[in-house]
Amino acid sequence: MESMDRDSRTWALVSHLSGLAFFVFPFVGNIVGPLVIYLIKGETSDYVKRHAKESLNFQISIDIYLMISGLLAFALIGFVTTPALMLFDIIVIIIATIRANDGEHYGYPLAIRFVK
Repeated sequence: MESMDRDSRTWALVSHLSGLAFFVFPFVGNIVGPLVIYLIKGETSDYVKRHAKESLNFQISIDIYLMISGLLAFALIGFVTTPALMLFDIIVIIIATIRANDGEHYGYPLAIRFVK
């Protein structure tokens, strides 16, 4: 477990929780939060930068998966995969937030590494 100050942990967990903005502003809100934190707070803390980057990569990936799932709705499969992806998104965001608060790193499953 990494030793982090409270401010860094808070920004790291906010970077994960901001992914839930998808449910307010689909396909934009979930990317803007981690991106802003990555660009602004990532300069002052490697811990925050790593968590924000991980969240950003996952949220971009989820958006791509949801677009594919939406297209699969024409084959009726998307009506099952879309809610499953949204539930998966919520669950892993909660896990990542808890890990960030505990000072640990969390690697999202199924995340494509767009930002290195």
